[in-house]
Amino acid sequence: MLVAEEAVEIRVLRRQGKSIREIARILDVSRNTVRRYLRGEGLPRYTREARPSKLDPYKHYIGERVKAAAPDWIPATVLLREMRALGYLGGYSILKDHLATTLMDHGNVSIPAAEDQRVVR
Repeated sequence: MLVAEEAVEIRVLRRQGKSIREIARILDVSRNTVRRYLRGEGLPRYTREARPSKLDPYKHYIGERVKAAAPDWIPATVLLREMRALGYLGGYSILKDHLATTLMDHGNVSIPAAEDQRVVR
């Protein structure tokens, strides 16, 4: 795959009237590569299919627990312990990240009492 500058260079050389063979020779790439970049609108983009997460089967459970605890919050470690009992094999980080986005989506962003009390000196 070519870098963006080379893709632009192919188009510039073509506008200058250079042939596909000549462009390929100048840039030291295959003629088929030159054709492919001339045919395309922009740079080809690699897109990856979304994979299911280990957390997906438990998202409904998490949502229900967060709603049941509102306006308070449940620590991720407590949820992790409960979900492990249900068969969850994922880790703490993915759960914590999901909880952060879930809490922000529901507007339940509150600092736990233990962390809220700061010592002022």
